[in-house]
Amino acid sequence: MTADMAKQIHELEDMTVGELKRRWAEVFGEEAPNGHRRYLVKRLAWRIQANAEGDICERARRRAEELANDADLRVRPPRAMPVGEGGTISQVMSPHDTRLPMPGTVLTRQYKGGTVRVTVLERGFEYAGEVYRSLTAVARAITGCHWNGYHFFGLRKGR
Repeated sequence: MTADMAKQIHELEDMTVGELKRRWAEVFGEEAPNGHRRYLVKRLAWRIQANAEGDICERARRRAEELANDADLRVRPPRAMPVGEGGTISQVMSPHDTRLPMPGTVLTRQYKGGTVRVTVLERGFEYAGEVYRSLTAVARAITGCHWNGYHFFGLRKGR
């Protein structure tokens, strides 16, 4: 890196956003995409170096474009993609809360002299003939006030 290039890059740190945007227009020949100061400084420093020392080779640029064109690559499946036999991928791959026992398990707790029994379902919890979406809703139905459902049934982390 030459002394002149280092000086130009160092000067970027002291510029205001307005000055950085004007410098952007000089270096890139177009209006700055945003007013995020750190972004402008980093991209301008890169471009100043690239202009002085040369950009990436054509082969590397083509390869980068090939990689960027892999638009069909998915990280997650679509929400309700059928997998056959009445199921969907979102149901098969749904994350299971590790604090909860498997569906079919009956949670019991002593409360105000009686025993409370709650059945863990695939999607929800059954208590007194009704299905609730969360343990917190079950705890509220039992106590009449807000309780953390995991805490109420002793299902906190590490237990």
